[in-house]
Amino acid sequence: MRVIRYQSIAEDLRRRLSDGEFAAAGVLPSESALSTEYGVSRVTVRRALESLRNVGLVESRQGFGWLAAGEPLRQDLSRLATLDVQLAAAGVRSERRILSFGFVEPPARVHELLGGRTVLEVRRINLADDQPFALVTVWCPEDLGAGLSRDDVERASFLEQLPVTLGGAHQTIGAAAAEAGDAELLGIPVGAPVLVAERVTRSSAGRNVLVSEHVFPAHRTRFAVELPVDDGAIDPAGLRLVE
Repeated sequence: MRVIRYQSIAEDLRRRLSDGEFAAAGVLPSESALSTEYGVSRVTVRRALESLRNVGLVESRQGFGWLAAGEPLRQDLSRLATLDVQLAAAGVRSERRILSFGFVEPPARVHELLGGRTVLEVRRINLADDQPFALVTVWCPEDLGAGLSRDDVERASFLEQLPVTLGGAHQTIGAAAAEAGDAELLGIPVGAPVLVAERVTRSSAGRNVLVSEHVFPAHRTRFAVELPVDDGAIDPAGLRLVE
C-alpha cells in the first residue's frame, strides 16, 4: 500500500511540475510541508521525490531543499551590460519591479565611493520569466539622479539613462546566506546560498557614477568569463582572499 501511495504522490507532483506550478529551477515546498499536504510521512514524500529525481524532473541542493530541475541562467562578465540584456540574450523574458525610490543619506560604503550628503537610492526586484532572479539596490549621485523618476528606473536601466558617457565598471562577487527579508522577496529559504555582486560604474572621465548591489539565488545563476593567457602564465586574475 505504501508503494502505491508514494507513486501516486510522485505522479501528482509530476503533474504540478508539468502545469508550471513550480517554475524551472524554482523551490518546491519542504518535505515537511509536502508531508502535511499529502497526509503521509516524510519518508514517503522523500521516496516520491527521489523517484522524480531519478528521471531528471527534480534535484536537491544544500540550503534549498528540492528544486524543479532546470539549467541556471548564465551571465557574461566580459562586458558591461544590464540584466535585461543578459536575460534577453538567453531567451528569457525579464521584468523589473521597483520596491523603493528616494533620496537618502548614503551608507558608509556608498559615501566612500560616491561622496555627497544625499544620493538617489533605488531598490528593485528583477524577474526572469515571472520568477525572482535578483534583488538589486542602486545608488546614484544626487546631481545625476535628480532628473530621473520612479517610472524611468522601472522602465529602463540606469546605464541607459545617466547623462554621462560610461567608461567601465569594477565588479566583485562573493557568497552569503540569504537574510529573512531578502529570502522572502526571492522566494528562497532563509539562510539559502546567495551570490552578492557589488558593481562600481565609472564615467569616461573616471568619476564613480553608480554603486549597485545584486543579490542572486545561487541556484538560479552562473557567472562566465573568458580568461586569456598572459605571457604564457595562466593565473586566476582578479582572485582575492577574504580576510
